[in-house]
Amino acid sequence: MSDDSQKPIVVKRIKKGGGGHHGGAWKIAYADFVTAMMAFFLLMWLLGSTAKGDLNGIAEYFSTPLKVAMQGGSGSGDASSVIQGGGQDLTRTAGQVKRGDVVAEKKTVNLQALKAEQERLERIRLGELKEKIEKSIEGNAGLRQYKNQLKLDITTEGLRIQIVDEKNRPMFDLSSAEVKPYMRDILREIGRSLNEVDNRISLSGHTDAKPFVTGDRGIGNWELSASRANASRRELIAGGMAEDKVIRVVGQSSTVLFDQADPFNPQNRRIGIVVLNKKTEEAILRDGKLSDADASPVGAADKPAG
Repeated sequence: MSDDSQKPIVVKRIKKGGGGHHGGAWKIAYADFVTAMMAFFLLMWLLGSTAKGDLNGIAEYFSTPLKVAMQGGSGSGDASSVIQGGGQDLTRTAGQVKRGDVVAEKKTVNLQALKAEQERLERIRLGELKEKIEKSIEGNAGLRQYKNQLKLDITTEGLRIQIVDEKNRPMFDLSSAEVKPYMRDILREIGRSLNEVDNRISLSGHTDAKPFVTGDRGIGNWELSASRANASRRELIAGGMAEDKVIRVVGQSSTVLFDQADPFNPQNRRIGIVVLNKKTEEAILRDGKLSDADASPVGAADKPAG
């Protein structure tokens, strides 16, 4: 048997933390919090005890561009940002831009972009209307033979539709505003299509250069062209076009020739219908200066429908 003095000796050591269950980390966090609060209240006290003029000076210091503050320059102290050049426009490296100027400039750019987009969409709608009218004439067996007398193009004023005379196929009775039956059918077909867009229209009557005077009242090409334009307006309405779409009816005699080289060409006798874009409509309502005589084609020259 072994002696009790030979038994192993077991030593137990108990580890004790210096801060209880959570250690001492909370003391550091608390100290940081107290320091931050002290700095905050000190800042509040300084701001409360500083005069308004001193506050403006401090604000001006932090709002002055670094380049201007260090080297001087135009507009010192007038910027609203510490970036070089001041303002919100990062592309500027000289001078400064006030915040109000930047906002106004952005609004102008946005309005211009919006207006350009509206004009683009309007051109698309008018182009679609042009194609629809051409297809309507082409698809109508009774009107297809007259398609060469129908000229459609997009101008600076909108969609221009011109119905021209042919030598052996006049649109009106001689020296009269009486509409020929085929012309009546064409106008009524166009009238039905015009209601598909919100745009308003302008009507103009044109004659060739042959002088026409009858009776003691001296009625001539001016009166004749105006009467024919108004007769065309009535046929468009009879075809289903809303009456309030017409914004202007004018007679232009032979002042705006279709064929400049031959003033007596029958094609100079014509009716012009312009589906106005918004810009032209507003100009007419404002001062009434524009007419379809001022319209210049956009793209190719006049082409017959179809």
